[in-house]
Amino acid sequence: MNLIKKTILAMSLASGAAFAAGEVTITIDAAKPGPVINKNVYGQFAEHLGTGIYEGMWVGPNSKQPNTKGWRNDVLGALKELHVPLVRWPGGCFADEYHWREGIGPRAKRPVKVNTMWGGVEENNAVGTHEFFDLVELLGADAYVNGNLGTGSNQEMAEWLEYMTSPSKSTLAEMRRKNGRDKPFKVAYFAVGNEAWGCGGQMTPEHYTNLYKNAAEFLKAPKENMPKFIASGGNDNDTKWTETLSANVKHKMDAISFHYYTIPTGKWDVKGAATGFAEDQWISTMKNTLRMDELIQKNVKILDKNDPSKKVGFYVDEWGTWYDVEKGTNSGFLYQQNSLRDAVVAALNFNIFHNYADRVKMTNIAQMVNVLQAMILTDKDKMLLTPTYHAYRMYVPFQDAASLPVTVANNGQYSVGSVSVPQVSASAARGKDGKVYLALVNTNPKEQAEVEINVSGAQAGVARGQLLTAAAMDAHNTFAQPQAVKPVPFEAKASGGKLQVKLPAKAVVVVAVE
Repeated sequence: MNLIKKTILAMSLASGAAFAAGEVTITIDAAKPGPVINKNVYGQFAEHLGTGIYEGMWVGPNSKQPNTKGWRNDVLGALKELHVPLVRWPGGCFADEYHWREGIGPRAKRPVKVNTMWGGVEENNAVGTHEFFDLVELLGADAYVNGNLGTGSNQEMAEWLEYMTSPSKSTLAEMRRKNGRDKPFKVAYFAVGNEAWGCGGQMTPEHYTNLYKNAAEFLKAPKENMPKFIASGGNDNDTKWTETLSANVKHKMDAISFHYYTIPTGKWDVKGAATGFAEDQWISTMKNTLRMDELIQKNVKILDKNDPSKKVGFYVDEWGTWYDVEKGTNSGFLYQQNSLRDAVVAALNFNIFHNYADRVKMTNIAQMVNVLQAMILTDKDKMLLTPTYHAYRMYVPFQDAASLPVTVANNGQYSVGSVSVPQVSASAARGKDGKVYLALVNTNPKEQAEVEINVSGAQAGVARGQLLTAAAMDAHNTFAQPQAVKPVPFEAKASGGKLQVKLPAKAVVVVAVE
């Protein structure tokens, strides 16, 4: 009996099963909607890095690979299924070496540079401003443009913003028209630099804060096309960036960014493998990714002190798993395999982000295609969807949904040696369609969890949705077996007004409660 048949059998048995006294109890208060979960929490990130853009998404309009305006049709189609709300570009570290004028005009005449940040490869600037906006418009997404503070200037950023947004007949607006775009581009977000503490310039928070205030003063656009402005914030345990920026910038700062990557070993020099890992690295990955809650909480506490009116958002615009690169690949390309473990990590983070919906109104996983925790992997004309892709697809109903209070009682602990994490993670929301949606994650790779769900303020007769799991902790899709890991239907019925769910080991479940 294959895994899918076993899973469906287990779900059928769960509908009328008697539960043990040790079951987890989850209560959803459907009568008390909280802050809306901004759709941009499910934002994406595309950097000029490895084959993340070139080959992976961009093949050029003259390619034999089916494409639209140079962008691969197969990749576009898959991304549209995720309802991608937002794409961040051109970096990342690459952003602070990117000069926008080199990426406009006839592609054959654009200068060829060296991408010193990632792999030392040639960058022919084939994908520039116009091509990027073709991509986001084809996806129906918003644009998040990252400005160059590191090697650029205030003038360069200001002129780029004018080039993109001005409806006037200024020289820059006319240059945009000459390059094929009459009406202005819609820039939803604009960031001043990236990782100013590191690859963006090795700055102190105080120095960057002064530079930000100086740069922001000159960033102008028409009122109807004014982007939200994002300051480059801290990472990991460093809260000084949030403290300094929120205490000192009172003008033209809509959000502070934050970066945190999940590394199994916690060590940057030897991070751990993407597949073939033992259970100790499964649980260390779970433990390290759940730190996201603590890190957001620390920064939000500072923002609540310095910005009690909640005008400033906290945007986790780089996050995800980071492993040792796959053998035989360019170390500067950050190509890694993507397994069921990554899908569980993604879902755990989604549930955390939902808890801070009033501040965390954007996140951007790193990255969309072929880089780090990617949605899609490609090999020439072949393409596959990763387990992380499936997690994003399952969580689509949470985009712009109203968060609902969730309490988890009698939660078990999953432990290996001295390391422990909560076994079950849960999140709920009322979708735009009026339905109550529930997401469940079981971090334990060996044991199922018996869960009783009570929905107060709403009738709960049945829950229908999808389940994502697999037999192995490192189960993943390959080009030979591209559908080895994919969601299957899931259903649980109520007994006595409460839903009874047997949540399989190492699983992600998203259901609509009806």
